[in-house]
Formats: sequence, structure tokens, C-alpha cells
Amino acid sequence: MEYKYERLSDNIKIAVSSDHTFGTDAVLLSHFAKPKYKDKPLDMGTGCGIIPFLWLRDERQSGVHCLDIQKNAIEQVNASIEINSLGDRLTPHLCDLRKIKDEFPAECFSLVTMNPPYKPVNTGIESLGESARIARHEICCNIEDAVRAASYLLTYMGRFCMCHRPERLTDVIATMREYKIEPKRLRFVSDKQGEKPFLFLIEGKKGAKPFLEVESELNLKNNENKFSPEMLEIYGSYADGYEDKIR
Repeated sequence: MEYKYERLSDNIKIAVSSDHTFGTDAVLLSHFAKPKYKDKPLDMGTGCGIIPFLWLRDERQSGVHCLDIQKNAIEQVNASIEINSLGDRLTPHLCDLRKIKDEFPAECFSLVTMNPPYKPVNTGIESLGESARIARHEICCNIEDAVRAASYLLTYMGRFCMCHRPERLTDVIATMREYKIEPKRLRFVSDKQGEKPFLFLIEGKKGAKPFLEVESELNLKNNENKFSPEMLEIYGSYADGYEDKIR
């Protein structure tokens, strides 16, 4: 597989390919879920590894894990690990999260994230390559699969963060509660102020008591169709000199 390398900061670049690239949703989830330095984090369905590599821009962050069911995704993550010399800070796992008990012991992570496939099988455009179909459609993983795996992996009061489309919010909250992950933070994302949200970010804590904080809506752009100040802050060093490219 031929890779291109995308700059994330002066010290970190990431391999992207026609099979595994990244979009705004993953960048937003990475920022929303940002681990504490004492956390032991895992990103599930990592694809090219964008969420872990964004975290690793901070040199104080260590001990990150990621997993994906696709061998070519893990090979791509390993290419990024090698070019950045991050073998001691990021551990990838070739793993089917539906069989998570075969790979990890219970309660071994304090933070789990996932940017899951959004589309049920037999909906949307399916005339895609196999890697894209797996990433976009619930072929190998649905909401319950993700939440069940997160519940198994998380320590008591550990955090699970994910993003999804607003029409699936009820499904996500109901499933999180079924697996003893209590929704604690919720944030909607829209392109501009006054437009309908196209995404939500949610954080749940394993074993926590009920109380949901709905945070202010995140608007990606201002009225001039340029990134909002908050969005530029979220992109951080990735935005330096690249505003036209990522607008």
C-alpha cells in the first residue's frame, strides 16, 4: 500500500491512504475525549490511528493503545509509528472488538474511544471498497458491539467517548445505560450557528450516578465560512499554515 503523510504537528505526521484516512469527526472526538496523563487510553476502530496520533502530539502523553479489525489499517498505523519513532508510546492491536475478551483482560483501560460506523447495513452508498464499507457501515460493529466492548474494558468510573449522528442519540444513550455506562456529557456539533446539528459527542462513565451535562453547541464555522476560533483551537498545531487545506 502506498501512503501519503499528513502533518499533524512539527513532530508528528500520519500515514493516510485511499483505504484509511480521517475526517473532522475523528478530530473532534479526539479533542472531546482528551486523556488525562494518568489515563490508560484505548481507541477502538482506529483506522489510520488519527485519534491516538493527535493525542501523542503532547509529549507528556504516553501508553496509548488502539485496535482495528482490518489488517491493512494496523499495517498503516505501524508505518506511522515507525516514521515517528513512537514504538514505546503507541501499541496497536489487530482485534475484532466483538471478541474483545480474546485480546484484553477486563477493566484494563480508564478511557475508551470510538468513532463508529454510522450507517446500518443496506443503507447509503455501498458501492465502496471493502475497507470503506467496514468503516462506514455496521458490517463488523454496531452501537451495541462498541458499548459492550467498552463496558468490559473500562475500570470503575472509566470514561467511554464516542460520536454519532443525532438520529441515533436515543439508541446510544439506551445502550450505554444497558451496559452500566452512564451518559455524563453531551455536545452537539453543527456547521454554523442556527443550522441543525450533524453530529453529537458523548461521554459516559462506568458505574456513575445519573446526571447529564449538555454542553454548548460547537459551531465549526462563522458567518464568513471560516473556522470558528474554537475550531482552530481544536485543530491546534494541525491548523498551522493549513487553514485553506482543511477549511
